[in-house]
Amino acid sequence: MYIMSFWKSPPKAKIYEALSAIGDRRVVIGKNRSAEVTSSSGEKKYIVKWSEGEKGITSNDNASYWQGYLGYPILAVLMLRGKVRYDKDVANLLSGIPWKSLNTKFRNNYEKAIEAALDSVEVKGATRERVIDEVDRIWDEISRMRLERLPDRRHPPK
Repeated sequence: MYIMSFWKSPPKAKIYEALSAIGDRRVVIGKNRSAEVTSSSGEKKYIVKWSEGEKGITSNDNASYWQGYLGYPILAVLMLRGKVRYDKDVANLLSGIPWKSLNTKFRNNYEKAIEAALDSVEVKGATRERVIDEVDRIWDEISRMRLERLPDRRHPPK
C-alpha cells in the first residue's frame, strides 16, 4: 500500500542551481510527463517525472532521492513548466556557474558556493540583491506548495 508523502522545502542553494540549469539550457522537457536535466559538469543526466494532475513529482537527483527535499532538477522543471514563476534575466545571470566544482571546493557549504556565484553575477554587471531577492521570492512560492512525492524512485546516476 502506498502512503502519500510530501516534499520538504529545499535549501535556497537549490533554487540558484535550478535557475542556472535554465540559464544554461540544460533542461529538456520530454514526452510522457518527463524531463531530462543535465548536471552543471555535464557528467550526469537526471530524470524528472510528474503525475497527470501535476500534484506529484519525482527525480533521481541526489538531493531529491536521499534528502527528501525538492532538488534543483525538479525546481527547474517546475519553473519551465510555468508552475513556479521566475525571472528569465536572473536565470541568464546565473548561467555558466560550475556548481559541482563550487560545491566540491567549498565541501558542500552552500552559503560559500552561493557567494562565489553572486561574485560572478556582479562581474556580469548585475547586483547581488536582484538575484537574492528573486531567489527569496521563489523560495516563498515553493514553500507554500504541497507537492506529493511520487513512489517511482530511481537511484541517482553514478
